[in-house]
Amino acid sequence: MKKIGILFGRERSFPEAVVKRINEIAEKDIVAEFVNIDKVFQAEPLGYAVIIDRISQDVPFYRAALKNAAITGTAVINNPFWWSADEKFFNNALAIQIGVPVPKTALIPSYEMPEDTSDLSFSNLAFPMAWEQIFEYTGFPAYMKPFDGGGWKEVYKLHDKEDFFDKHSQTRRTVMMLQEEIEFTEYFRCYCIGGKHVRIMQYEPRNPFHLRYQVDTQPSSETLLQTIHDYVLKLNQYLGYDFNTVEFAVRDGIPYAIDFCNPAPDAEVTSVGKENFDWVVETTAHYAIERAKAQVDGQDNLTWGTYVKSSATGQPLIPKATSKTSVKSKLPEEATAKSTTSAAKKVPVKPKK
Repeated sequence: MKKIGILFGRERSFPEAVVKRINEIAEKDIVAEFVNIDKVFQAEPLGYAVIIDRISQDVPFYRAALKNAAITGTAVINNPFWWSADEKFFNNALAIQIGVPVPKTALIPSYEMPEDTSDLSFSNLAFPMAWEQIFEYTGFPAYMKPFDGGGWKEVYKLHDKEDFFDKHSQTRRTVMMLQEEIEFTEYFRCYCIGGKHVRIMQYEPRNPFHLRYQVDTQPSSETLLQTIHDYVLKLNQYLGYDFNTVEFAVRDGIPYAIDFCNPAPDAEVTSVGKENFDWVVETTAHYAIERAKAQVDGQDNLTWGTYVKSSATGQPLIPKATSKTSVKSKLPEEATAKSTTSAAKKVPVKPKK
């Protein structure tokens, strides 16, 4: 018997629905349940073929337990080793390398020195920084946010350099990044599961939280949606995420990836809406079963992205013969009632031939 577990925190609707759906459609030798941890011994398995991780970013004990489980053969969704190493500023740099547009972004040192450091710890950091060049690069208005943060925590909209210095002084020991504002005409949030299943959702981040998925206008074109679809796949395949969301702000017809380090994205029915919720539950259930079937005890069953794999093998980040990512994907037969690649609500996107 192979067990699929889901590790979660305060959320309820998504974990409950995923466990229920897996148990409805899985073969008799696969079962799903909420993860239960009563002890963690080094190099000893937790007893799960697959664990869907929704909370370890906030609970270091869970992150350590998941790494220990992974080394004994558990397929953890998402890879806890990569998730620990990843951060938003690096993601922007990677996006540029693989041809996905992103806002101009500069890394900003923390206002206060980290604990257990002194002036001598910063022998290689110029003081003052080249602020005028940094401000010219990003322009104003701009956004300042943690270089590795999430959940809209410590995000500031800045109107000029005086505003920057005022807000930066409030960030204390947090390393920040300053990012060009993209004045957008359309905005999309996209689920990506398994590096192959994409759900494009119209989104309005300026609305109150509970209304952000309620957009009345149609996407401007099929071409735009297809471009977004391809960018979502490319980003997640290079990063190696099994479960992630990518946000795009569209300016002058160009989709800029704004936020694509969301390995435990919101999936509660009350915020994403019933149609999106049903899709993510169904797709997650099928993907978790797929991973359970492929899992082998005692070996590495994690997903490693193209970036890591190319580094490990000494291959170029982008092979010369490959100029564009084109991936077709299908859910198992039971899930074909819903398109694996679609714009939420109204506009289906046809995969490239």
